[in-house]
This record gives sequence, structure tokens and C-alpha cells, in this order.
Amino acid sequence: MKTRKQLWSWIVLLAAFVFFLQVSRAAVAQDDQNSGPPDNSQDNAQNDNGSDQDPPGRVARLNYSQGSISFRPAGENDWVTGVPNRPLVSGDDLWADDNSRAEAHIGSTAIQLDSKTGITFLTLDDQTAQIRLAQGSMILRVRHVDDDDTYEVDAPNLAFTVLQPGEYRFDVNEQGTQTVITVWSGRGRVTGGGFTYTVLAHQSATFNGTDHLDYDLGQVPRQDDFDQWAFERDDREDHADSANYVSREMTGYEDLDEYGDWSYVAGYGPCWRPRAVVVGWAPYRFGHWVFIGPWGWTWVEDEPWGFAPFHYGRWAFVNSGWFWVPGPVVVRPVWAPALVAFVGGGGFHVGVGIGVGWFPLAPGEVFVPAYRVSRTYVNNINITNTSVNVTKITNVYNTTIVNNTTNVNRVTYVNQHVNGGVTVVSRDTFVNARPVAQNVVRVDAKDLESAPITHAVQAEPVRTSVMGAGRPAAVRPPTAVANRQVVALRTPASPARSIEQRQTEAGGHLNQALVKPAAPAQPPIQGGRSQEGFRSFGAPSGGATAGGNPLAKPMLKPQPRVYEEQGTPQPPAENRNEQSEPNRPAQPANRGFQPPQQSRPTPESARPLVRPAPPVQTSPQHEQQQEEKNRNWQQQRPPAPRPEARPQPRPEPRQERPKK
Repeated sequence: MKTRKQLWSWIVLLAAFVFFLQVSRAAVAQDDQNSGPPDNSQDNAQNDNGSDQDPPGRVARLNYSQGSISFRPAGENDWVTGVPNRPLVSGDDLWADDNSRAEAHIGSTAIQLDSKTGITFLTLDDQTAQIRLAQGSMILRVRHVDDDDTYEVDAPNLAFTVLQPGEYRFDVNEQGTQTVITVWSGRGRVTGGGFTYTVLAHQSATFNGTDHLDYDLGQVPRQDDFDQWAFERDDREDHADSANYVSREMTGYEDLDEYGDWSYVAGYGPCWRPRAVVVGWAPYRFGHWVFIGPWGWTWVEDEPWGFAPFHYGRWAFVNSGWFWVPGPVVVRPVWAPALVAFVGGGGFHVGVGIGVGWFPLAPGEVFVPAYRVSRTYVNNINITNTSVNVTKITNVYNTTIVNNTTNVNRVTYVNQHVNGGVTVVSRDTFVNARPVAQNVVRVDAKDLESAPITHAVQAEPVRTSVMGAGRPAAVRPPTAVANRQVVALRTPASPARSIEQRQTEAGGHLNQALVKPAAPAQPPIQGGRSQEGFRSFGAPSGGATAGGNPLAKPMLKPQPRVYEEQGTPQPPAENRNEQSEPNRPAQPANRGFQPPQQSRPTPESARPLVRPAPPVQTSPQHEQQQEEKNRNWQQQRPPAPRPEARPQPRPEPRQERPKK
């Protein structure tokens, strides 16, 4: 009898298990139906499991230019003048011509270019910043390196990986056959010619050749003009007061001190306000729109300070003025293309035809991306940029995305009702990157009140949308430099395609206002105030991507000891070295080089740029050579100057207490 009861118990348990499997499969199928139609455009990359990946949570920013700076968007062949505050993403090119300099930022990391210098952002995501340096001089100031982060500089004859926070200079000669690496502070590893080399703080290493490298190690030379310029800019950022209010990994924070002030606003906490704005100024009015994959429509502000306040946080109208509310201080906030809500959605009729309108989101209001993302991404981009309840995010997400309800008029938006808070332009102005402030359309308040509020705008991009507001560039790198191959430890993704190709493949519907529902969101990320490092919210970087970028030549499969060449994540960064004395190498002799005015050939007609590098070898002679060179460098190193004796403070004479 007892055995029979046990048998029935097992049968019941088995039946329950089968029923649970059927319910789970039905739920998964229902989720797939709610996810919307697939998007085959390149803007929506796929991971190994076939699901859509979230876009990176950080981009670079062109924050300073002097002279002739040229820019080429990923996938395009034409060059335009560099526009400050333009977000820079994987595949974008920068060229600083003769007597020109530029600076870009990735969070707290500064990238400074001297004249006759060309770079490409081969990979730029949450964990990897991979920069192709084809020619010229570049200074890289890395203030923080997290365990999962990789900073890689790829030159024509070697690849350099940053191992510690520090200050590094790279000089590539005109022919691309010599690379000089100077490490002011920090530590890095060079891979090239079949071997690896470690470069320490206070060292200047010269590498000549391509397939075989001649290696020389010396002392750090004196500063030149480029060094002094870079040090002055770094020192200014090191003393930025805004780092007390926001994370240093918030790209664009370094320019807030010069153009505005921080104050405490009741109900919002510390807020920033621009010092001088024109009459009628409102957020997201003095700038233009561009189309950048995979985010889509992205705002570019005109003011020199106009990056952080338009891609992080929220705007509040208090006491007849606009204040930027940065939100909670997290280690690394998630970058957004534009934190606005759109009026009219597909457009509404105004005096000049179809109009497109928008207004800034206020503190506590949920931003719903108009590009494909996971449910977790929606949580992170809101929680790191404003104080908002997760339940509120879930309600808005389920209403607008899961239930396919594009009209979000039942949400009360504060800034929609601020006098002058809504900006409207014609669709022609919107898609052609024209200056918004010069083309604002007046719309009756009743029409604005009745127009639907959406999280996306139904406007398809054109070529001008991608090229942006820059004028056709009069200068550009020579063809030999633009097509020069480099040594890369990590294989970048395939080159981006032009806007025409992407529009054709998408059937003319590239701008898909879709957000794909995913698995239940993970718990919100709790950010700390620590400035000593940062953590990222995206997936960890994977291995090398198939079908690599022709601007990078992948390394052949190396020995296991050279982990970078296998595309694996970097090991934890070592302890930070102390800052060292300011000495830098002299500029290479490439100042007089005049590039011919030629366009870059199309990828179909370009010569092959992928050349496998020899695998890394294990050689006792090579290790002995490095040991000997480091010993000679140590012996030739000048002694550190003795600290000057400071006079001791003179003791004050002792005062006798008056007798009572």
C-alpha cells in the first residue's frame, strides 16, 4: 500500500512538471509576438543568442577644435568640418590639418590631437575604446580604468593597450613606419612584430619597422608646444568643480564650470544653470538634429557647454528660469540621444506644412527610447539620469511599448505647459540638420494642447541628416593615410554602411520607432559617488567580431600568454602609478606634409587593408633584451631633484594668563 501511494505521488509530480513546461513555452511565444516585427537594419546589432543588443551607454564628444578639423561619419565617404558637441561613435573619423588641434572626450578620458593627425574610432562601447592612429601625434589621458575596460591605440606597426590610468603620447611618422610611445604616468603593453613589450612610467619607447620592430628605450624628452597645451587643458579639467556634483564619467562635465553655476533648488537638489542665454532660450532649441545609428535622431547643441545637459539628467523651469537637474550621482550614467518628448508624433499641420515639435523632459519623467533596446536598458537610462520610481518606469514602458500604445497623452508632462517650452519646426528643417532657432514655427497653444505626445518622431532620415551641420571640408587626410592599415589586437566590427544603403535595405523605413520587450528587468543599478573608477551597465565585451574592419589588420592566433590578441577581456588593472614630472617627446618631422585633396575611395574599389600580423613568439633572447634595455634606462635616468627644505613655522610667543 505504501509503495502504491509513493508511485501515485511521483506520477502527480511528473504531470505537474509537464504542465509547467507547456505554460513556459506559451509565455515565451507570447513575448515573441509582443516584440514587434524584426528590424534587419545594421543599426540593430545581434549578439550570439540572436537577440538585439542594447546600444552603448557612452559615446565620444568633439569638445574643442582649433584650425581646420575635418570629420567623416561612419559609413560615408565625404568629409565635413568638425562640429563641436557632435557625438562620435564607432567608425567615425577625425582629421586635424596643418596648424590645427582638437580634443575629444569619452567620459573623463581626454584624446588630444596635434596637427597632421588622423584617428578613427574603431570600437567605442561600454567597455572598449579602440582608436586607430594612422599618422601624427596624439595624447591620451586616461583617468580611470575599470576591470572590464580596454583602451587600445592601434598604429601602423603596433598596438598599445593601457594597463593603468595615466598619460600617454603617441607619435606616428608620415610613412607609418615609426611609432614613438611616451608614458608620463601609467603603464602599457605594446604588441607588434611578433613580440610584446612593456612600457613603464617615465619611459619613451621608439619602434621602427613593420613586420620586424627595432626597439629602443630612452628617457622622456622635454615638453614641446603640444605637450604644454595638453597639460593646461588637463589641469583645467582636474580642478573642475562640477566633479563634486556629477560623475567624471559624464561626458561633457568639464565645460560646465566656465559657463554656469551650481545652486541648490528646493525639491531638486543641486542644479546647474547657464550664466548667459539669449532672450527666448529654451532647452533643445539652439542646435540641430542629426541621425546617428543605432540611436536614430540625436540632438546637437550649439553652446560650447551644450553636451552633458542635453544627454543626461532633466530640465526644470523654476522661478522664470531653466535649471538643469543632473539626477543621482552614479559612477557612469547612461548617455541618451535626446531626453525629450515629441509633439505630434507623425507630424501635425502648421502654416509651412508638416511640423515636428518637442519639449524637454522634467525631473521624474520617464524617457522611452525610440530605438530597439531591452527592458533593462530602459530602467538603467532612467535611473541613472533622474530620480524616478521603477514602478513608474514599468507602467510607462508597458503602456507605450508592450501594449503598442504610441500616444502617451495620459501622462502629464510639466514642461509641455511651460510658456515657450515647446519648440516646433518644419519637417524639412528637422531632417536636414538646419539650425532650429532660426526656423522655429509659431503654433497656436490650442493646437499644441490637442496634438498627441509620443516618444518618437516619424521622420525618415536623408543624407544630410547623417552628415550634420558641417560644411564640406576643404582639407582631409591624404588617401594613403585614410586607407593605411594598422595592427589591432581586437578585431572591430564590419564597417558601417552609408545612409543610402541602409535606407534601401530597410525599404525606406530606417527610422523604426520600436522598443523590443525583453525579459523582466534586473534590479535597478545603485550608483555610488566614487570618482576612483566606474562600472558599466552594458554586456561585457566579447571576442573578436567576424568580418573585421578593413582599417585594422587582425593579429594571427597568438600563444596563450598574449591574451589581448584573442579578444578576451583585460585582466584587472594594476595599481595606479603616481603622477610624474611633465616631460614629453619632441614632435616627429611631419609638419611640412601637405595632403592632396582627394576623396576616399569606396570600400568596393579600395585596396585590401587587412594584413595578418605574425603571431607572438616566446623568445628568451627577447626577454633578455628587454631586461637589458630597462637596466640601461634605469642607469641613465637622472636622479630625482631633492625637495627644497621648507622653513619651519616660527612658534608664537607663549602668552601668560592674566592673574585673577
